[in-house]
Amino acid sequence: MSSSEASPTKVTYAAAGVDILAGEEAVQRIKDKVRSTYRPEVIGDIGGFGGLFRFFKDRYNDPVLVGSTDGVGTKALIAQATGRFETIGVDLVAMCVDDLVCQGAEPLFFLDYIAVGRLDPDHIAQLVEGVAEGCRQAGCALIGGEMAEHPGAMEPGEFDLVGFAVGVVERDRIITGEQVAEGDVLIGLPSPGLRSNGYSLARKALLDIGGRSLEEPAFSGTRRTLADELLEPSVIYSPAIEALLRAVDVRAVAHITGGGIVGNLARVLPDQLDAVVDRRSWESPRIFTEIRDVGGIDDAEMARVFNLGVGMVVVVPSADVFKALDVLRERGHRAFELGSIVVGRGDVRIEG
Repeated sequence: MSSSEASPTKVTYAAAGVDILAGEEAVQRIKDKVRSTYRPEVIGDIGGFGGLFRFFKDRYNDPVLVGSTDGVGTKALIAQATGRFETIGVDLVAMCVDDLVCQGAEPLFFLDYIAVGRLDPDHIAQLVEGVAEGCRQAGCALIGGEMAEHPGAMEPGEFDLVGFAVGVVERDRIITGEQVAEGDVLIGLPSPGLRSNGYSLARKALLDIGGRSLEEPAFSGTRRTLADELLEPSVIYSPAIEALLRAVDVRAVAHITGGGIVGNLARVLPDQLDAVVDRRSWESPRIFTEIRDVGGIDDAEMARVFNLGVGMVVVVPSADVFKALDVLRERGHRAFELGSIVVGRGDVRIEG
């Protein structure tokens, strides 16, 4: 038989790098995790072509849906390097739902997208458990998602994690920042770590320039490793902010992510007002000092990139400050006065 007459080699999807059976096993392993996030509005179960969420129309007068999407950035590389995937899903949810609440929206449901080089059911289960835990903390339902195996485009062990959140707010309760007034007070909510922002610079400073190991102590005098510090899960602020919205006149909310306090607080200021931030009002977690010193990064650059220990800022009238602090502290946040609103040009000034 000539070569032209030989039977062609049978090629399978698995031989091309995509394991359908592993995907089916992963779905079975995450079902209970997903169900643990369900709210009464969820219809059906995992496995459909789309997630179903009933909208209780009698609960709202003039509802507006708010959507947000985000990822975890190069924090994923720290999880990948350490094989610790249990909490990075919490970061994903935090990045999305804490954006929604900046406009006054209650998070309703969430969807995730996980891309991997090779699908490992145990790896997927850990990632989804983190997402489910984030949804439980935020009070939203995980109603759908996608797992995609990308052989050739990604190496085995590599992954990316993206999320999509939808919330709702009454139209007359949307927070725009337009009501911010001279004399209003800034309240900060602390963040124990980097959340999911600035990891490219942190990795450059600590790992490349400093030659640090993820398994060594993060800094002198601590038993926590550098990996512990860099994988510190993001705080989810949305339930506390929702409670605050019901208690006082919240005039603006800024989620402090990439761009730091200056870049994000400026987004909610009217053109004729400035925010003056008192740098003496809080102490940054030690990890930020370590990044700055090891990398030789100046303070202005640190403030442009990192949250420096402030994960969320709310603006309230001066008369509501004490009540606002009480509400936030009752919900587990060591909130503090961060600064004030003055006449200006829409700028943020860090002083002190």
